[in-house]
Amino acid sequence: MTLSIPLTLVMATYGAPSESDTPAHLGRSFDDLCTASEGQLRALVNAFRSEPVTPTRTLQFEQDVQAALRELGRHVVHYTYNHVEPAAVADQPTHAQFECERYTRVHTKTPQNVWTVFGQIVVRRVGYRPSQAGEPMIFPLAHRFGLVHGASPALAARACQLLAEAGTNQQRVLDRLRTDHGVGWGVKKLRQVSQAVSDEMAEYRHDAQVEQLLTWLAAAGESTGRHKPVVCVGRDGITLRLRAKRGSLYEVASTGTISVYDRRARRLGTVYLAYTPESGQPTMSRALTAVIRDVLTRWDGPVPRWCYVTDAGDNETGYYDDALQGMTHPRTRQVVEWVRVVDYYHASERVWTLANALFGGDREAAGWAKKMLKWMLQPGGVNRVLHSAAAFRVARTLPRVQRTEYDRAYAYLRNRMGHMDYARYRRVGVPLGSGVTEAACKTVFTQRLKLSGMRWTKDGAQTVLNLRVILLSGIWEVVYQRVLAARPQPTVGGYGASEPNEIGIAA
Repeated sequence: MTLSIPLTLVMATYGAPSESDTPAHLGRSFDDLCTASEGQLRALVNAFRSEPVTPTRTLQFEQDVQAALRELGRHVVHYTYNHVEPAAVADQPTHAQFECERYTRVHTKTPQNVWTVFGQIVVRRVGYRPSQAGEPMIFPLAHRFGLVHGASPALAARACQLLAEAGTNQQRVLDRLRTDHGVGWGVKKLRQVSQAVSDEMAEYRHDAQVEQLLTWLAAAGESTGRHKPVVCVGRDGITLRLRAKRGSLYEVASTGTISVYDRRARRLGTVYLAYTPESGQPTMSRALTAVIRDVLTRWDGPVPRWCYVTDAGDNETGYYDDALQGMTHPRTRQVVEWVRVVDYYHASERVWTLANALFGGDREAAGWAKKMLKWMLQPGGVNRVLHSAAAFRVARTLPRVQRTEYDRAYAYLRNRMGHMDYARYRRVGVPLGSGVTEAACKTVFTQRLKLSGMRWTKDGAQTVLNLRVILLSGIWEVVYQRVLAARPQPTVGGYGASEPNEIGIAA
């Protein structure tokens, strides 16, 4: 037995929600709806038990029950949403206020297609015309529901979470919505909903991330261990394929991370930032600085150790020189002491470059490089590496290519020795490498925006990035609740006084 028979029964009893729904139809008792649905579920159970049980029938049974429950949910939501406003338009208040504008009630209800997590329904609601020409009509019920382009808050959140997940794309999201929720959207509708929600959530991302970091800092302070709690800041760039008038172009996008480590140097959590390609990356710099400053302002516990761990790229180094070095505490006005760390693994690459230039990439090169990497972790390690490399360089005549590679690698290490005191960093519990930030490039960008064949407009990519960093930072629920609470609501005089008081009482 398949679901077709039970669904046929329920559609015959109540009909599919449509624009032809009448007040009489909507006035059916909620108890009648529940009774009919109970009968159809019993029919599924009895049909399953009436024949030998097999794995195939078990699979079909669970799928049928799931679909039946979703259909029941759709009818429950349809019934409930259509009984929020009074059944008679005359019982609705005559006037409404919204964003300093006065509106007057029209004389009939009009239908609206509404998409929910249970599927599509039709809601008949009362509209209000503006007193001044040129303004659109408003529907207070739609504002009360928090609809976004016809999508309920629950469905909008679900669609945006799916869109923000790793390994997905627009078509997969649409397929999931159709399979899991019976929602037959197209690409245009998905983009409308996701852009609207993304823009709203981006406004509350900052405060939620600051609160998350403060929570982790409090937990780090209560932990046991020999180190001070550490706040580690990092940023990096990654190429992103953008859509151009003719083909594609590749530009460097940016990602930022702020992590909190406890007294045992264990990472408690990370908040993420990500922005599409921009010359000089000023948006990333402003956003990262704003989070840091607000954490400094609002944290009143023992001062943690602040560190900045990145490679030595131009944007990464420039940000430290311009924004972090010399930063004053917002409350104490004292200069914040930063521990600047050049990523150990980037430094290690230069050691291998030196080895290959000096020894030609053979076994001797590998032996020397491995020895130098151990020295790097000891006090004065970089200086010892440079002395060893210089000694071998004097005894060798290098071809021009190897000589150029040697000089660049040597200069890289020599010029950044002050930020490569890895022995001290280990001693005080500061991360040696920018692995968290490097991983962020993969988790934020590569796993979502760099799948096969993907090209992006900057606006489209930023829509997904806004959602993705909120999801990865673990603040989705907090941010979304604030978005819903902040949506403006019309003021309708005396609204709700004549609404049904109990479920099951026909309007």
